Parts: sequence; C-alpha cells; structure tokens
Amino acid sequence: MSYEKVSQADEVLIGTKQTLKALESNSVQEVIVADDAENRVIQRVLLAAEAKGVPIHKVDSMRKLGKVCGIDVGAAAVALKKQ
Repeated sequence: MSYEKVSQADEVLIGTKQTLKALESNSVQEVIVADDAENRVIQRVLLAAEAKGVPIHKVDSMRKLGKVCGIDVGAAAVALKKQ
C-alpha cells in the first residue's frame, strides 16, 4: 500500500538527507522507510519523524522503493511532502 502512496504522491523526496532536511523544515506529510535498510542509515530519520509527529510507514524493500520513485538504485527512506 505504501508503494502506491509513493507512486501517486505529487512530490517525493528521495533519500535520508533530503528527508531529514524536509523534516527539519516541517514540510513532510509522511515518511516511508525500507525494512531492509541498515538501522544506522534510517535511525536519524525515524527519530526526527517521531519528534515531529510525522507518520512513519514501512515497506519491505529498498530496491522496490527506489524503483517506485523512478531511480535505478534502492532508497532507504523517502518523504511525501505536504501540499
């Protein structure tokens, strides 16, 4: 289901760095993280999202998440921007 949300979203920020920047500026509607991502990579995103009260959804595969975002590599985290 979260893959569908990502594919239908108006604006998606791909990667942990962009997701963290967007979380800091309070412009994130929800965060999607991949279960198979290394914990050290997504830990800061999870903590920042929890601190801001942003919903976090998990998907099973970095590769699938990257593909849905239109990139050829896996994505550990993506953010759906507020409209």
